[in-house]
Amino acid sequence: MSKEFKYVGNTFPCDDAVRKVTGDLAYGCDMQLPNMLHAKLLLSSIPHGIVKNIDTSKAEKVPGVIKIFSHLNAPDKMFSSYRIIPGQKMCFADEPLFANRVRYVGDRVAAVVATSLVAAREAVSLIDIDYEELPALLTPEEALKNEEVKIQPWGNLAHEYAVDVGELSPAAEDCITMESETQTQRAHHGAIEPHGCLAYCDTAGKLTVWTPTQSVYGARTVMAEFFDMNYSDVRVIKVPMGGSFGGKQEFLFEAVTSFMAMETKRPVKLILDREECIIHTKVRPAVKSRIKTTVTKSGKLQELIADSTLNSGAYSGATPDYATTLSQKVCRLYRIPHYKHTGRAVYTNTARAGGFRGWGAPEIITAVEVHMDQVAKKLEMDPVEFRLKNLVHPYDMDPVTNISLGDARVIECLEKGVEAFHWKERYNSQQEQGRYRRGIGVACGAHKNGMYGGFVDCTTMLLKMNEDGSLNLNASIHDVGCGIGTVMKIIVAEVLDVDPDLITVTEADTELTGYDPGVYGSRVTYVVGACAKKTAEMLKSQILDNAAVIMNKPKEYLRVENGHVVTSGEAEQRTLSYKEIAEKSIQENYTSLSAAYTHHSTSNPGSYSVQFAEVLVDTITGLTSVTDFLAVCDVGRAINRGMIEGQFQGAAQMGIGYALSEEVKYNAQGQPLNNSFTNYHMLTAKDMPDAKVLLIEHEGDDGPFGAKSVGEISNVPTAAAVINAVNDALGTFLTDMPLTPEKILVALNK
Repeated sequence: MSKEFKYVGNTFPCDDAVRKVTGDLAYGCDMQLPNMLHAKLLLSSIPHGIVKNIDTSKAEKVPGVIKIFSHLNAPDKMFSSYRIIPGQKMCFADEPLFANRVRYVGDRVAAVVATSLVAAREAVSLIDIDYEELPALLTPEEALKNEEVKIQPWGNLAHEYAVDVGELSPAAEDCITMESETQTQRAHHGAIEPHGCLAYCDTAGKLTVWTPTQSVYGARTVMAEFFDMNYSDVRVIKVPMGGSFGGKQEFLFEAVTSFMAMETKRPVKLILDREECIIHTKVRPAVKSRIKTTVTKSGKLQELIADSTLNSGAYSGATPDYATTLSQKVCRLYRIPHYKHTGRAVYTNTARAGGFRGWGAPEIITAVEVHMDQVAKKLEMDPVEFRLKNLVHPYDMDPVTNISLGDARVIECLEKGVEAFHWKERYNSQQEQGRYRRGIGVACGAHKNGMYGGFVDCTTMLLKMNEDGSLNLNASIHDVGCGIGTVMKIIVAEVLDVDPDLITVTEADTELTGYDPGVYGSRVTYVVGACAKKTAEMLKSQILDNAAVIMNKPKEYLRVENGHVVTSGEAEQRTLSYKEIAEKSIQENYTSLSAAYTHHSTSNPGSYSVQFAEVLVDTITGLTSVTDFLAVCDVGRAINRGMIEGQFQGAAQMGIGYALSEEVKYNAQGQPLNNSFTNYHMLTAKDMPDAKVLLIEHEGDDGPFGAKSVGEISNVPTAAAVINAVNDALGTFLTDMPLTPEKILVALNK
């Protein structure tokens, strides 16, 4: 940590940590309202078909059942779960509250609202559905080939795009070409807290929704427009969230829960179980990417041509935008004279795909980084040396977005990581040839900092000082469980030189907190944190102005120190506490100390991480264990050091699981094969190596004190580093994820 900072760069626990570990923090599933009802969904048991008949006669006889909903008594209207602002591009209304034509196993068919969850569950089990089954198209290839079966009325192609920048110039020497195809898989978010929502519409027509969402203003937009209500009549309150990883970015249940609350005229709570979370909500999109590169024999990239096909699942949601984003990652990482990327998002009769940590970067960067290792192998070049020849430099322009990459330190990350991981010694050591094969891998990753250049990226805050000198930061914070509020407190504390414990930060509430589009795009630390810093600086100026009057001293001779204003240039130093200044401002000047500010981003630099993995592969069983791991990251400036290290360690667990074991699978009939944690295999603490973290700090960008966001970049290159290590250990070219024991044994037998 730099000596110039008092709080920035230290480690602070999340401000609600004690409440979490003691069970005092109430999540959405804990909420109770008077006269509250419970809802339970009935999900489709077939992948594609028309709902011919719904028999609810048995269910209606269950004591406690209030009402049963389906397409028969719900609005015949579509919505988009991805809409955040009116008129949003690549946002298609293709999802109903309840389906009369089901499009995947897990589609919403009906719901029971009852006085107890037990009654609702029993009633759901007694509803009989008669389907007319239709052919199920389970892969993008099938969906694009079959023009007769349309998953959506307009067909099976949800979106397509093409990017072509630069040109291929004649190389100074002969070139080689390399082609590869990588398949990344569907994955479940695995947040501790299941999805849920609570809604109530009072007798005056005011709709209030409590939801663990990543955007209260986005949820309000969806519901106000779906129900044709004034925005002022819809209030969305963000409740404590037990993790998301992008799974709660879209608005899956707010509209349907609100509809049931409006119809019953009572509060309605909907909480999903784990099976419903896996089969009904969102998955990381499965993506198939073909990559072709042209490279000089000295190792300089000349051209990269990519083609990606993304599996949207049954409804589009975020996937058109997600698919396009795949084309915006590669040139943030490598200097490529000619870059061309075509792609598409395709409807299938499988689970809905949507936002997931990294938003396209883990999918396309995995494909690119596994490919780059094979190019280096063909050139007989150390994969580190090959990357050093081609990585972007500070202040390069991204040719796809035409935005500066800022003070991009990916080369420094790689160079320092090579030293810390002892790469050269390991890389040059003799390969083991026994049952257990050890290998090492490296991968680089790039992401962004906010939405500048493509989407709304502003936030509004109010910071006020109370009469005792404590502070309230009124802001639309959407803490997903990693301590966003703590980060804001540290930033404000650093500016005002006051103990962070004296600062309270709010969570988002459309009726009480200022506009903010939400938590996505790695925008929070970089954009929202910059707003907190500016707002604190404005309040600091007010504090000094008032102190100057009280102390009869010019403002330029005053400074803040330890929650006081202190004079300079006097033989005997005078001090005035924040408490005294706040009291006198109200008592004598009839004004309180507060500052309001709306910040919008004007830059979008690259975030970078380089990660190294060592694996041990058992060639008899095919089992792989990661035995050593290092993540190096260009963080700009660490705000909460321990939190950043925790982010990278958690990301390592997620990325290693993505590489080796995690996958939401279907059989040939479109039925889910792993709808619980008994057969959906995530890494546990026992499986994890000691994940080491090395931070590269500097102040070359516009974030608060130079900070960049790390929540998503921490997960981008992880899987590729592990896959490259497995291929290094076995001498294989495995690209079909996850690298399960079965796939490894097949490759070894070949």
